[in-house]
Amino acid sequence: MSVVLKVEERATRPRSIRRKLREEGRVPAAVNGNGIQNLSISVNARQLEKDIRENGMNAVYVLDLDGKKISTLLHTYELDTFTKSWVHVEFLAVDMSQETEVEAELALVGTPKGVKAGGVLEQNLYTVVVSATPDKLPERVEVDITNLEIGDSLVIADIPKHEEFSIVTDAEEQICSVSEMSAAVEEDAEIAEAAEPELVNAKTEED
Repeated sequence: MSVVLKVEERATRPRSIRRKLREEGRVPAAVNGNGIQNLSISVNARQLEKDIRENGMNAVYVLDLDGKKISTLLHTYELDTFTKSWVHVEFLAVDMSQETEVEAELALVGTPKGVKAGGVLEQNLYTVVVSATPDKLPERVEVDITNLEIGDSLVIADIPKHEEFSIVTDAEEQICSVSEMSAAVEEDAEIAEAAEPELVNAKTEED
């Protein structure tokens, strides 16, 4: 998926220019890679937020700089600690014919049979590294866990192969497991279930 994002070239000095850009609703940014080195640009903050919200972090962002189109991926970014507003963004220029690696969310789909039987699901891995041409990079990788029984676990090697991308993360890395509920957890659950709210009689003899 690709998204066209209009950008403007910017000056790098003095440093106060960055603050002025942010006050104007623009985010200071830079482009590197694929023959481009430290190209300083700015992008409209609202448009950037909208595009990321609608298309994700792993979409191809085609930067439109005065009619010149540069295919990029969102490489790194910095947000203000308190306001969460954009401070700086770095785009990585890419060759659309060459594979590249990014992180993608790992999403567990379904309720394991073992959980329905009283077991506990524990997820150990939340992201994976995937490799593909920029236009095929997924935002998330879904894993069906409905057939997991108590005592079962799932590793990267268990994920079915996908035509558009490959998973680079170690094949033996454990994604999740379903285990029996421990005696301590069962006891706490029983106590919580049996507990009744204490009735407090606030009426006094004077009433």
